[in-house]
Amino acid sequence: MGAAAAFALPLAAYAQDAQPSVTATSPDGSIVLTVSTDNDQRPTYSISRKGKLLIAPSKLGFLLTDAIAMERGFAITGSEKASADTTWEQPWGESRYVRDHHNEILVHFKQSADWGGRLMDVRFRLFDNGVGFRYEIPKQPAMTTMNIADEITEFDVASKGTAWWIPGGEWNRYEQIYQKTPIDCVSTAHTPVTMRLDDGTHLSFHEAALVDYSGYWLKHVTGGLFRTTLAPSPDGPRVSRKLPFDTPWRTIRIAPDAAGLVENNLELNLNEPNKEGDVSWFKPMKYVGIWWGMITGKWTWAEGPKHGATTERAMKTIDFAAKHHFGGVLVEGWNRGWNGNWLGHGDQFSFTRATPDFDLDKVAAYAKKKGVQLIGHNETGGDIANYEAQMEDAFRLYHSLGMNSVKTGYVADAGGINAPGDKPGTIKMEWHDGQRNVEHHLKVVKMAARYHIAIDSHEPVKDTGLRRTYPNWIDREGARGMEYNSWGKFANPPGHEATLVYTRMLSGPMDFTPGVLTLEGANGVPMASTLAKQLGLYLAIYSPIQMAADFTDNLAKFPKELDFISRVPANWSESHLIAGSVGEYAIFARKDRNSDDWYLGGVNDADQRTLTLNFDFLDPGKTYTATIYKDGEGATYLTDARHRIAIETRTFRKGDTYKLWLAPGGGAAIRLHPGK
Repeated sequence: MGAAAAFALPLAAYAQDAQPSVTATSPDGSIVLTVSTDNDQRPTYSISRKGKLLIAPSKLGFLLTDAIAMERGFAITGSEKASADTTWEQPWGESRYVRDHHNEILVHFKQSADWGGRLMDVRFRLFDNGVGFRYEIPKQPAMTTMNIADEITEFDVASKGTAWWIPGGEWNRYEQIYQKTPIDCVSTAHTPVTMRLDDGTHLSFHEAALVDYSGYWLKHVTGGLFRTTLAPSPDGPRVSRKLPFDTPWRTIRIAPDAAGLVENNLELNLNEPNKEGDVSWFKPMKYVGIWWGMITGKWTWAEGPKHGATTERAMKTIDFAAKHHFGGVLVEGWNRGWNGNWLGHGDQFSFTRATPDFDLDKVAAYAKKKGVQLIGHNETGGDIANYEAQMEDAFRLYHSLGMNSVKTGYVADAGGINAPGDKPGTIKMEWHDGQRNVEHHLKVVKMAARYHIAIDSHEPVKDTGLRRTYPNWIDREGARGMEYNSWGKFANPPGHEATLVYTRMLSGPMDFTPGVLTLEGANGVPMASTLAKQLGLYLAIYSPIQMAADFTDNLAKFPKELDFISRVPANWSESHLIAGSVGEYAIFARKDRNSDDWYLGGVNDADQRTLTLNFDFLDPGKTYTATIYKDGEGATYLTDARHRIAIETRTFRKGDTYKLWLAPGGGAAIRLHPGK
């Protein structure tokens, strides 16, 4: 008898056994989950919506480095169901209140003794607009530590369609241009991955509550079949955890249209509630700073004649912020360690010692006197060993100076994180989204919270909704921001922001740094944007801190546009995508949390279009005066006409409509204030 035939006998025997399955539905019954085992006793799940199969039977399980895989020989030994319908309040965000309405099923699996006899539970939560599930590995005699080589979690997309994605595991982390391809042409992708099926159904694959685990990339297998693959580790196992433990949630947003995909709190609802209590010490705000000069090459981070972060320049920027009602000033390059090659070599950075031409105490005191927050900057160069050794001293210092926000940075190629080794004085090279760096970021956030400091992470681990649990983690970068528009051939294309809305932004707030009103980068490089689009970015790309990135002298040359930026809130009571299509355009209506004002606006791709906007979102019985900033006649990102902007005043009531023309590479912004 051949080896294949010998192997087939026990599998055939398993096939004679009953194959129990369990089912669950979303609260409205539209989404149906089926959990079962296949003929090889491999755990599987499938998902349908309104009777149509979305996710065909897909496998669950793990590959291990030190034991037989947790893949075959499983049986369902039981399940429990539950449901919840609650509403919770965000201390800040796109909306004030979030409803968490779901049904839940916890499925218990047990492997037969000849396959290892391990226990594995999988908890599914079904919402009307998506599904989340996670593995819960209980304490058990068969193992005490789980060394995971990779997951076997699959997503078998049952229909054809289009995907928007960026490659996972590349040197430049998440800072890439999104590709638009057929679903079966995706390779290995960072999440969120967005798909639009041929019938119009929208899907997004991501994860929630990424804690003490490696982030996953979505790896294409064949056809519509995808599998998770965890970010690597230098130690062999991609994840090592003592039992019991829970994995992050694997999430699938499901919606009939683009708005349903965007107005979706799936990942937030799958995170634990706020563990920090009162975080009212952080106030959402707009800010300016000493940054764009380094991006364009006019100034330097390093010390010398072109050093940007001087005491005099910082105080001048604080004066501008106070005059124009900006809440904060970011100063990059204030500290020692920028001289020489710091990219990926951050061991020389000090986070408490300033350069000779920057008086930290004097600048912080001046900012406090002017009612402006000084925003700290901690670039690590990817050296988390050096940062972890200093960060508590740094946060203690900043707190004593009245600073409550810090922008962190991890500029190093993917896989280039310098982490402490097993022995003193040694290092290991980790991935940005590997388990060790995931642990590091949360360590920073928790330490910062002790000193009432909010964290804005650049070159981060992807956002997975942890801002609900740790509200001082206010935002992240994690995509190509405005800085790329300064770098000529590397510039973002005109449809970049209209793609971010439906991809990167599904994970959480982004520090995109809009507001370059001159529309010029280094050496006068023109941007793929109109002036009106720069204002529309404040509505399209959400963050509780929003920068006006241009030089302050340049901002002052555009008083009307600057007035809008100074007024537009960074905190909302509700938000709605009122018009949009993935990768093409996105128009939001958002209501200020601190007044009755509404703001409307967004961004367009390279194709001009005319939209009919409906004002059904307005409060009934009120008349609103609208100040409209829109593309001027003939505006286009392709020529100097990019600066053409039209500003007009009109009145609107609930139910009114308005025709809005969007230029190629254009956008719009509208402020609606109650009263005539």
